Amino acid sequence: MSTPPEFSRTVRVDTLGGQPRELSIGATEEERAALARRFGLIGIDRLSAEASVKRSGEEVRADGSLSAAVVQSCVATGEPVPAEVNEDFSIVFRPHPEGMSEEEEIELSEGELDVVFYDGSAVDLGEAVAETLSLSLNPYPRAPVAEEALREAGVKTEEEHKAETSPFAALAALKDKLK
Repeated sequence: MSTPPEFSRTVRVDTLGGQPRELSIGATEEERAALARRFGLIGIDRLSAEASVKRSGEEVRADGSLSAAVVQSCVATGEPVPAEVNEDFSIVFRPHPEGMSEEEEIELSEGELDVVFYDGSAVDLGEAVAETLSLSLNPYPRAPVAEEALREAGVKTEEEHKAETSPFAALAALKDKLK
């Protein structure tokens, strides 16, 4: 039996029609703490979403935006890095294909990357919002002192590395040797 998501807000498919239903959802303090653990964050101070949800046959579409205040760890120093996340989303929920287990991989085209499969009679808007938040986070958050800490550790900037490894740098080194 799988563990339920930390931020579950299910919407029964049979209560939806072709006309959009406006929904507002927000995570509780406990849900935000659990999501922060799951995503490796120091904390999530706020997480909410506004969505317009409608059904077409067995397919459910949710269009909206999420808003969050998170605290990540700096990749260089480990210091807290606060960030605001405001992300629009458009998610299509489709029934899980028949005859396939949940563990089987399903190939999606580039245009279908925001497809979420569901089983049963409900879609989980909260989990879809949580996953959207995860994908919207800065993968390399940096504190203001990160550059200095990296420099002190001997890490070169991209520009320094490119300058040292360019063909012109090799020619300049040869020219210096010939002098």
